[in-house]
Amino acid sequence: MSETGTDFSDWIGRREEAEDVATLSSVAGMIATLDRDDEAPRMGDPVPPLWHWMYFAPKARHSELGPDGHPRRGGFMPPVPLPRRMFAGGRATFHEPIRIGDDVRREGEIMKVARKEGRTGELVFVTVGYRIVTDRGLAIEEEHDIVYRDAPPPGQQAAPQPAEKADTRDGDWRRTVAPDPVMLFRYSALTFNGHRIHYDHPYVTGVEGYPGLIVHGPLIATLLADLARDESGWALGRFAFRARSPLFATAPFTVGGRLEAGGATCTVAAIDAEGALAMTAEAELA
Repeated sequence: MSETGTDFSDWIGRREEAEDVATLSSVAGMIATLDRDDEAPRMGDPVPPLWHWMYFAPKARHSELGPDGHPRRGGFMPPVPLPRRMFAGGRATFHEPIRIGDDVRREGEIMKVARKEGRTGELVFVTVGYRIVTDRGLAIEEEHDIVYRDAPPPGQQAAPQPAEKADTRDGDWRRTVAPDPVMLFRYSALTFNGHRIHYDHPYVTGVEGYPGLIVHGPLIATLLADLARDESGWALGRFAFRARSPLFATAPFTVGGRLEAGGATCTVAAIDAEGALAMTAEAELA
């Protein structure tokens, strides 16, 4: 039983299915949003790793949204009453590329619900497992870790996560990313993400207590996956990431990484303007 007053164990094993189409316009939109110089996409091209997060977003009616812009809880996801929700990490295995034009189906299942006590109070972690298939068979298996936490007291800023400093002495690859409200808005639009922390400055600062618009966790993970495949020259077989501290659209951040010994894996990380780790990830190359 959690201090939130509800035992969410009944949600473990709950399932949902969704269908979508990997459209040409969505891939073209992501290329533009990430400011990539890729060639114009064509039907049949593979959808890059983690770009599939553009698909399967819940299409809740406007009247069914909660105060944070997310669909109200209690359908597939458990109705955790803690108001702040973040993408804490995940793991993905890529079996077969999704290709532009594919009909895709996703099967989801609540795998785990766990309560923990953090520095700022109660945390509830929900792990969701997904299988994504096309007409050719299994394409992706993945797990998402979602964390819920309490809001700060009125008028008080959210306490920052403990920020581990990055080791900047080495690293073969390095890019600077300058997030701004337009980039965050376009990514929200592509992923049909109504979460107000990414585009509503008065809300994110006045209600949730953060110092600025928050860069999407999935966007950071996508930039890291792109760095790994671009710089290594290999496809990704598996990708695992963990959020360490939030990034805000108030300053540039760095994505960097390197091949590990043997060349079968690479490590990548996002580092904020103060040199602190925001996200770490490891990619197995295929």
